[in-house]
This record gives sequence, structure tokens and C-alpha cells, in this order.
Amino acid sequence: MRFREPAICLRAIDYSETSQIVTFLTRGEGVLRIMAKGTKRPKSKSGGMIDLLAEGDLVASMSDRNPDSLGTLMEFSETASHRAVRHDARTLNAALYMLELTRSLLGEGDPHPEVYDLLARSLGRLGEPDAPVPAVLAWFQWRLLRHAGLLGGLAECVGCGLAVEEMVHQERQRVRFSSAHGGLLCDGCEGGATDTIAISDATLGALAALSAAEAGRKINLPDAQAVAVNRLLAYHVTHQIGRPLRMARHAVGYDARPSGPR
Repeated sequence: MRFREPAICLRAIDYSETSQIVTFLTRGEGVLRIMAKGTKRPKSKSGGMIDLLAEGDLVASMSDRNPDSLGTLMEFSETASHRAVRHDARTLNAALYMLELTRSLLGEGDPHPEVYDLLARSLGRLGEPDAPVPAVLAWFQWRLLRHAGLLGGLAECVGCGLAVEEMVHQERQRVRFSSAHGGLLCDGCEGGATDTIAISDATLGALAALSAAEAGRKINLPDAQAVAVNRLLAYHVTHQIGRPLRMARHAVGYDARPSGPR
């Protein structure tokens, strides 16, 4: 099967002196691993060496008989290199975390055009001079986890439905997050969960802002709130996939050893 798709390079590994194995997120075919023969040659017929973050028009073929085998690159025409993202360590770390998170949450060969559009827009925003990096990353994590079905109730207790506002105003009531439940728990419901962590007012503010943005309202997400919610979501990802992402420490300051409020 031969196809042409918009694609973003999620990963590129040297296979030989002249070739690469490239993992692409394509808009219509999902995540694909492609054998890119000859791309490292100075005069490659397929378009030249493919770098991380490269976005462009991919022409490739996949085996109909064995969908688990590597595809074969025929051509890749780069339309956006996202070079501006590479000029600053903070934006680069955020972008690399986005790529790693996408690879970790999406299965191969399963189309997710909404995720492709989310990643393309987020990388483009990170490359703008005024980009609020923590907020862009928070929105990306939030939307990707929502799309993957890994993020549940964040305005009320997922156990009893008690609203966050009521939890906050009740004396000695703590708001906690459970990765196993995918949402918030009140004191009365968190007893049976073994993975809960207390979350801070900054994190609660960020969750409320992201919910408002999801509903179509224009919001402001200060850096302090964005940083707090990024760490919470990175914690959640770690528990969902069973390991910390390599870029989590560099992008969001999460070191897989949570302690105290988030």
C-alpha cells in the first residue's frame, strides 16, 4: 500500500552509514515506523536526512500482508523544520517531551488526526518569540491525555461527585489526585486509593483554567500554575505507562519521585 500523508518526525535512529529508521506521526495513518534508505547520503533521492521535529509531506509504502513490518520511504518533502524551537533549551525540551509523550500514548497504525493537528499547532506555537512555554506544554498534555481517555473528572470528585469548590471550602478537606482513577478525590473517597497525592492551589487553578479553555473560553495560565499542572500530568503519565518519560525531568522538572503537594 502506497500513501501520501502529512507527517511529523517523532524519532530518527541511524540504521547504517546511509540509512535511518524514522518514526512518523502521520495525520491519516497514525504512528508509523519507516525504513528511510539512503537519506544520509549527500544527494539523497528521497529528500535528505530526516531530523526530529521535521514536518512535511511523506510518501511511503507499507506491507498489506504484515502491518507490523517497517514501511519504506519513497519521499519526504519538509515543509517546516521548527528550527526556532531548537534555539532555546526550554522550548526544545518541551518539544522533545511532546514527541516522546505522543510516541508513548499512541499505538502504531492507529489514526488520530486530532493529535496530529494538536502536535503541529503546539510545535508552531513553541517557535513563536512570545510563546508561554509552560502553558503551551500544559495544554498539549491535557488535550492528549483527554484524547487518549486517560483523564477523567477534574471539576469534582470522581468517587462521589463532590465539587472541587465544596472540597476547598470544607474545613480540613484536602483535594487529592489519583492516577488509577484518572481524576480528583475527596477525603471521603480517597481511602481506598493507594496512589493519591495532594495537589496545590496552583494546580487546582490550572485545572480550572484548562477546563475553561476546553470549553472555548479565553484564559490566562500563569507560569506558576502551568508548571504545577505539568508536573501533575507527568506524574499521571508515569503511572499510566509504568515508567517515567526520559524528557520529563528536563521539560517539566518531574523526577518520578513525587512527595508532598503538587
